[in-house]
Amino acid sequence: MTSIIVVFPKPEDAKNIRNLLVRHGFEVAAVCTAGSQAIQYAEALNDGIVICGYRAADMMYTDLHDFLPPHFEMLLVASQHLWSECVNNDIVCVAMPVKVHDLISTVEMMVNTIARRRRKFRQKPKERTESEKEMIRQAKALLMERNNMTEEEAHRYLQKCSMDSGTNLVETAGMVMSIY
Repeated sequence: MTSIIVVFPKPEDAKNIRNLLVRHGFEVAAVCTAGSQAIQYAEALNDGIVICGYRAADMMYTDLHDFLPPHFEMLLVASQHLWSECVNNDIVCVAMPVKVHDLISTVEMMVNTIARRRRKFRQKPKERTESEKEMIRQAKALLMERNNMTEEEAHRYLQKCSMDSGTNLVETAGMVMSIY
């Protein structure tokens, strides 16, 4: 679930936004009056959304946006005449006075975007370290030398053994090295 941090200078405004989000099924991780508090919470979380007003108790929304970790999105709740600064800097805006439907649909859109980014990141294949690559190279060289295989045949053999045993290629290469 995406973490949401609500930052408004007036505690009652922040609590009202939090209650609205909770009623619509969102999980609010923190409610803050200062930008520095929000930054501390954001650094402890993996990713999420910061919903804030134009000004927090200790900083403007632009400063807060600059200090947020890169995996956090910002939703600015402010008057439309203040939106000109938001163009081309990845800040999503909702007009004041807040319409419940606009706020909820915007937050849903942002949550879906973050979930899509997470899925894309998880699907990306993990890079092997140099030591893992070297272990695979050594196992292939051993198979090529002992069994008179080409490099392609040795690689396919390692892949097949890996799939048959349900282990990854590096573990299989380590097993081949320990056997020989």
